[in-house]
Amino acid sequence: MIYEGNQELSNFLGWVSIACWLVVYSPQIIENYQLQSGEGLSVSFVAIWLIGDLCNLSGAILANLIPTIIILGTYYSVCDAILLFQIYYYRWKRARRTARLLYSDEPEAALCDEASPLLPGDGHAEVPARKSMSKDTLKFVVALLFVFGVGLGAWAVDRHIHGGMPRPRPKEVIEWRSQVLGWISAALFLGARVPQIVKNLSTRCEGLSPFLFVYSISGNTTYFLSILAASLDIKHLAANAPWIAGSSLTVFLDLFVLYQFFRYRLEDDRRADAIERERSE
Repeated sequence: MIYEGNQELSNFLGWVSIACWLVVYSPQIIENYQLQSGEGLSVSFVAIWLIGDLCNLSGAILANLIPTIIILGTYYSVCDAILLFQIYYYRWKRARRTARLLYSDEPEAALCDEASPLLPGDGHAEVPARKSMSKDTLKFVVALLFVFGVGLGAWAVDRHIHGGMPRPRPKEVIEWRSQVLGWISAALFLGARVPQIVKNLSTRCEGLSPFLFVYSISGNTTYFLSILAASLDIKHLAANAPWIAGSSLTVFLDLFVLYQFFRYRLEDDRRADAIERERSE
């Protein structure tokens, strides 16, 4: 017997996914603003992500997929563009400040600014700043509960607007253009994580917000579950196959990035402990 799907559950998961993606970029945008630098992000990561989102959006529109996919694709593209703008804006701002100092009467200040690290971790401080992993974990849990609550509220409002009846699933079309664009976007989403993972090896995740990947994991998980909850019919799965693959497989790479965060945090804490012991002896 083929599972006919639960449109109510699909709508609920879709709204939770939208809630996750509405805030996913905010922590990184704030992090960039506070540091006045976007160097924690790999330019290739964001650029490939943007191209993938544009392909994803185009394919979803051509295939007349569920509104969740189209709404998310549009929002992703805008946020990707904002992150790219931040990276180059802060580079331009730094170069302008350095040039102004070079032509000033304080050459020492110019040399100091030119030698200063782009990221807090680039200076290789003697004693790493100690950060509480338990507090970070608690922040992750609270943040996820918040976005799930927002998603639940949005689903309840949507359900009320439709008189308690689940929104009907649009008729899906399987055609080669949308499938090609969908598979290209899936490959791009997977490939985009690679340059960021490589960059983290040198920056030790400095300047990168872990919440970007916590929300990404949550958003992608509820995203592909909302597709599966709608129906397990072969035609439905075939029409959505690129989006299921792209969202589900990137979860594993995002988990690896989070592993990098916690690994470097543990290493820094151990270094700090060792240095403190040496000083106390």
